[in-house]
Amino acid sequence: MSMMRVAVAGTCGLARLIAYFIQQDTGHQVVLLSRQERPELSQDYQVSVVDYSSLQSLQFALRGIDTVISTVTGQNQIELIRAAVSVRVRRFAPAEFEGLPELRPANDPLDRGRTLAQQWLHYYAQHMQSTTFVCGILYERFQPGGLLEAKINRTPGFAYEGDYMLDCRAMSGRAPAYNAANAPDVTICMTAAQDVGKFVTKAIDMPQWPRQLKMCGQRITVKNLVRLIQRTKGQVFDPLVWHGPGSLHSALQLATAAGNAAEQIRLHTLIATAEGRYDFTQPDLNNRFPEVQTIPFRTWFIMMWRIQG
Repeated sequence: MSMMRVAVAGTCGLARLIAYFIQQDTGHQVVLLSRQERPELSQDYQVSVVDYSSLQSLQFALRGIDTVISTVTGQNQIELIRAAVSVRVRRFAPAEFEGLPELRPANDPLDRGRTLAQQWLHYYAQHMQSTTFVCGILYERFQPGGLLEAKINRTPGFAYEGDYMLDCRAMSGRAPAYNAANAPDVTICMTAAQDVGKFVTKAIDMPQWPRQLKMCGQRITVKNLVRLIQRTKGQVFDPLVWHGPGSLHSALQLATAAGNAAEQIRLHTLIATAEGRYDFTQPDLNNRFPEVQTIPFRTWFIMMWRIQG
């Protein structure tokens, strides 16, 4: 395929990985859209400083761009979509990179404006193609320092080490392993951020984008994930509380009454897990691009935690 100009909106760790693999594995030109000067990135990438509140600024940065990969959310992403349509960007991938959007309930506290972005993309579907990259839970939630260390997120209750399900340093946690029928079969799909970057890069050369493109590094039940980490570390999670949706909703009521915003986010994410919102089958990107050898969670975990033997 001929050379394209691809804009990656944002400079978080995931944006940088996507830009890295586009630059390394393709002949396409990549532009990082940043709200401020980033001299440390300008050494390796073309960085365009944008003002998301200015249509003119965004239009200038997007002229000549074929594809936009967004890692920004909220009103910034809405303005980016509008600007992309106005300068005839051909394709746009919104900042999702989690579970299936259709499983997200109305007024979801974890939404971060993503549903509105999907609605705008549907509205503009005759003018700009779009797809949603679905990857489940990022492995990086379980690394030392969590998503914050990976420069992927900084939201309290979401981004810090131990915020999601298991504190692998203190070996404690709350495992949402039981579904609404009290069966211990809650399952999640997980993918390493580096593999997300590889699959997104492969998708850029697809002539047409379907509505969704799914990828998965490992699909596993929550119960087996707990066992895998215990075996790998040679330690037992203590204390560890097994949860179902009912007990999590009760805990959420207490956190809401106490005004504990970070704890509310943690519990909403656990509830989403128990409800199966991070589980899916038939990862089409894995099937379409078998040359992308995803890293197994255990291999990644050993490397991140520097486990010997």
